[in-house]
Amino acid sequence: MNEPSDLSPSDVLSRRHFLKKSSAAMAGGALLGTLTAERFAHAASTDELKIALVGCGGRGGGAASQALNTSNLGPIKLVAMADVHEDRMQTTLGNLSKQHAARVDVPKERQFLGFDAFEKAIEHADVVILTTPPGFRPMMFEAAVKAGKNVFMEKPVASDAAGVRRVLAAAEEAKKKNLKVGVGLQRHHNAGYIETIKRVHDGQIGDVTSMRAFWNGSRPWQKKRSDLEKQYGRKLTEMEYQLRNWYYFTWICGDHIAEQHIHNLDVINWVKKGYPVKARGMGGREITNSPDDGEIYDHFACQFEYEDGSILFSECRQQPGAWNNVNEYAVGTKGRADLGGHKIFAAENWRAKSEGKDDYQQEHDDLFAAIRDNKEYNEAFNGAHSTMTAILGRMAAYSGKEIEMQAALNSKIELLPKELGWDKPTPVNPGADGYYQRAVPGKTAVL
Repeated sequence: MNEPSDLSPSDVLSRRHFLKKSSAAMAGGALLGTLTAERFAHAASTDELKIALVGCGGRGGGAASQALNTSNLGPIKLVAMADVHEDRMQTTLGNLSKQHAARVDVPKERQFLGFDAFEKAIEHADVVILTTPPGFRPMMFEAAVKAGKNVFMEKPVASDAAGVRRVLAAAEEAKKKNLKVGVGLQRHHNAGYIETIKRVHDGQIGDVTSMRAFWNGSRPWQKKRSDLEKQYGRKLTEMEYQLRNWYYFTWICGDHIAEQHIHNLDVINWVKKGYPVKARGMGGREITNSPDDGEIYDHFACQFEYEDGSILFSECRQQPGAWNNVNEYAVGTKGRADLGGHKIFAAENWRAKSEGKDDYQQEHDDLFAAIRDNKEYNEAFNGAHSTMTAILGRMAAYSGKEIEMQAALNSKIELLPKELGWDKPTPVNPGADGYYQRAVPGKTAVL
């Protein structure tokens, strides 16, 4: 498989240009400090791997299906599911049962509902798939590692710096326990990206001096409160509404710079073999303004500065009818690279001939092969640092200030509520007019 960079996880944590091992970076380690090392968290090709799916939305169903498609590597079965929404669980269970009838065995007693459902599902599995909205990822990853389970988790792996610190601490424990961890940054498993970035690392465009990254497109799905309440025939609590319309609330999704643009930022980190040391940026919401738009922005424009002084110019936008581009580019002293197009423009031009297998399937093939072959495999470190890169950009835009990575990672602001429940308070609430307060550059505190 292709690694996110040429750095080992320990190298990534110790590199001077990112973060020295501050106490804040590893805060949360005490929560996992009592875990014992488990040196045999793998399965032979003849062993049946049991899967638990936590988060049964569209991405969860897709990830579970791709995991079950690894049956050519050895027997595998989905045995448990967890969600807070029963309708989502039943729809996904029905779809998976049709697609993989012989590899789905999730009776009623292993269908878990509620905010603590993930803990119950984890108990039944060898491999846990975490595909809830991102804000819940740190505590769920923590629980899976504590239970000694291999993990596939979607990106981003957190919605705030406190969550990233928890993931980093759990990643260290996963490494000690010989657990395998995959993260849904699937470009690392794309043959075209792998070959293109290898050529960049080999010097085909010289020293990389500047980069550009884009996720400019239309707005994603939206769940309107009025439609939801008509569908369910009653008023929803604020927590119910926000979890149904989770994309539009920063505490759950991280804003779209984290939920989407992380892919492009991660590619540039891969190119640079490291992570930015500071960022500055701007953003806001321009084209729509309704209560159902929640609190997130619809555009960001950020500059990320790396230790060598090179700058990544980054844009992400959700505005229909405007110029669209989802790609990454690098300029070097000897040429340039269209990273997403898998092209090199230099003394000798080059273009990749093959995309290889579907990225989403390949990332599961690689993870499950590592589990069965007992190979070291832990994408959690890079997943956490690339998530923090996106959060750094959001913090810079929300505040309107230049923010250093060290300060960002040490931020004391925690977005996840202390208590979770349908009638529990949410971190943000609408005003009397139904609208949510958005970050105001120059005023909003992020540290």
